[in-house]
Amino acid sequence: MTADISYTTEDIAKLLKISKLTVYDLIKKGDLPAYRVGKQMRVDASDLEAYKTRAKSGRVSTPRPDRTDSAELAPSTPSQVAAPSPKHALVITGQDIGLDILAKHIERKVPSSRPLRSYVGSLDSLIAMYKGETDIVSTHLLDGDTGEYNIPYVRKILIGSSYVVINLLSRTAGLYVQQGNPKKLHAWADLQQKGLRLINREKGSGARVLLDEQLRLHGISYRDMIGYEREESNHMGVAGKVATGEGDFGVGIEKAAHMVGGVDFIPLIQERVDLVMLKKPENQEWLQGVIDVLRSEAFHNELRPIQGYDLSQTGRILFET
Repeated sequence: MTADISYTTEDIAKLLKISKLTVYDLIKKGDLPAYRVGKQMRVDASDLEAYKTRAKSGRVSTPRPDRTDSAELAPSTPSQVAAPSPKHALVITGQDIGLDILAKHIERKVPSSRPLRSYVGSLDSLIAMYKGETDIVSTHLLDGDTGEYNIPYVRKILIGSSYVVINLLSRTAGLYVQQGNPKKLHAWADLQQKGLRLINREKGSGARVLLDEQLRLHGISYRDMIGYEREESNHMGVAGKVATGEGDFGVGIEKAAHMVGGVDFIPLIQERVDLVMLKKPENQEWLQGVIDVLRSEAFHNELRPIQGYDLSQTGRILFET
């Protein structure tokens, strides 16, 4: 029976041919009722059908279909009949496990808010924030010309906005290589070897930007590599492909190498993962609550055991307009 059917946000995105961030936007505005089961948000089939009926009659804004699930984000338009939500939904974008832990602590410490997780890369997350589709963005984007993380990108993308950049954590990034490192890859410059097989990350991810910036700075052409267009959507996927011999190397973080096993990790850079939040009057209550969580001992205690994490700057405001 329809009453017994429920959908995940990913299911809804596929059914409506929109991005997951657009689904979160509909939930956030109250157009699409949702509830949490464990870590997942779910929508009942009856509520989905009711939303479609309202959309057909013009009583809610209908998001345009997306070309892909992640590359193109639909704009947010205020609903004409948004039902009031008992809690303010906070969309948190990014892929680090620290964000899942953060969401759990926000749910406990900021009772007026309901965290929603969206696993989107750094660059797409910032673009989504510019379009008003997310509340808390995680980003780890290296600017090769300055050696600075995140802030150069934030300043260019969030033009005209008032925001705060606060550190979540720092972590070790580098190369996944096959056990024994048969290709002798010890530095970025070693990637100039002809015919190296790469397991790449998707466009817009921090790891992809890190690789592209290092190739540019060292004058290395991606055309000399095999598999540059072959993409995985997360660090563990890259590490796993290298471990099974499907690639000679990939770029990622230390933690995934320990979790996958069968792969060696070459540390090359300490990358900074920061959170970006807009400073709006309606955000002030939960924004301060998030900062308090980031600085709390309880939050730090959960992050400390994770391999490769540096919490020395966690909770520190790095830039503010």
